[in-house]
Amino acid sequence: MTQHITGTREEWLAARLELLDEEKALTRRGDELARRRQALPWVRIDKAYQFDTDEGTASLADLFRGRSQLLVYHFMFGPDYMAGCPSCSAIADGFDGFVVHLANHDVTLSAVSRAPLAKLQACRRRMGWTFPWASSFGTDFNFDFNVSVTAQQQREGTVEYNYEGSGHVLDAQPEAAAGLVAFAAMSGTDVAAYTRERPGMSAFALEDGGRRLPQLFHLCARTGRPLGHVPVAGPSPQGSQRAGPALVAPP
Repeated sequence: MTQHITGTREEWLAARLELLDEEKALTRRGDELARRRQALPWVRIDKAYQFDTDEGTASLADLFRGRSQLLVYHFMFGPDYMAGCPSCSAIADGFDGFVVHLANHDVTLSAVSRAPLAKLQACRRRMGWTFPWASSFGTDFNFDFNVSVTAQQQREGTVEYNYEGSGHVLDAQPEAAAGLVAFAAMSGTDVAAYTRERPGMSAFALEDGGRRLPQLFHLCARTGRPLGHVPVAGPSPQGSQRAGPALVAPP
């Protein structure tokens, strides 16, 4: 049974008012961090990405669907998966409720996964979702934005995620190991393949007909961290196909 103290109404009120002052200070600090985040520099995206969508092949600009800003949710659904990540699925269950409100504010929300389009479409039908979901199968998109890693990177321990070298978001927490195995089983793949995909949210904006990518903000469901409090790592160019910078945040 949870242990707790008891007291009078007056004692509770005094403690609550003291806590309220700290909550207000935390809110002001959060507002200041938000202003600094919005002031981060934008970096133009010069690489041409192609996606498979319900309407056919699409560019990154096409995913905007005529709007000026784009939010991409990096849904963990790798080519080897037989089903989507259960945690990502729980998050995506709410997308249809607010995607229309984002659209009314000139923002398009789309999920992107590395699984072939047919797998994504089958999953969406089964779950009853209607939000846009594009496949980046066979492209560098997920790798450039540090939400997918290769088997070689896993073996060599050269994985980078959230601005630091690490394994999967759950690897650093032994107590989550059993849950990780269970999640992998639910997605129909082995643990190693399951952990080659990572969750996150990337924001993009169109300006003057060009493509710009905003300083990404990860909606990473890391254990013990509130959703949305983990910043996403920027793209990491590797080799000739990954030349050029990339990352920013819309105004």
